[in-house]
Formats: sequence, structure tokens, C-alpha cells
Amino acid sequence: MKQRKIPLRKCVVTNERLPKSELLRVVRNQDNVAQVDLTGKVNGRGAYIKKDLKVLELAKKTKKLERHLEISFDESIYQEIEQIINDEK
Repeated sequence: MKQRKIPLRKCVVTNERLPKSELLRVVRNQDNVAQVDLTGKVNGRGAYIKKDLKVLELAKKTKKLERHLEISFDESIYQEIEQIINDEK
């Protein structure tokens, strides 16, 4: 049997190429509002971040996620990402 190709995406914080299942997508929609995309199908500019609390802390400190999406967002997005990461463990 032929093996299925696993889609890889790049974490904007660590620059690692990882399978989509190990990453979390954050999207800037048309209204310039950031939201966490659990389905991977929400319209808008997306950025992937590794599902790791250390990477999340680095993203907060360096604001790489905000620079990649070209908007600034409040602490609630980071809290939502942290909650999702903790729920998966």
C-alpha cells in the first residue's frame, strides 16, 4: 500500500517544519481580529505555532506571532492557546 503524504507546516516561532497535527493555527480575519482556528479551514491569514508552552512563552516575549499576522492582540488569545495546549496533554 502507498503511504499517505503528511502535510508539513512551519512554526513561525521556532521555524521547525512539523506535521499539521502538532501545530495550532491562529488566523487574522478580514476584520483584523485574531482567532484560534481548530479546524484549519477558517478564511484569513494564518500562522502556525507549535503546541508547546515553552514556544508559547517565547511567542509572547518576542511577539513573533503578532508580527507575522501584522496585528496586535490582547492576552486573551494567548490564554486561549494555553488552554488548548493544556487540554491536549
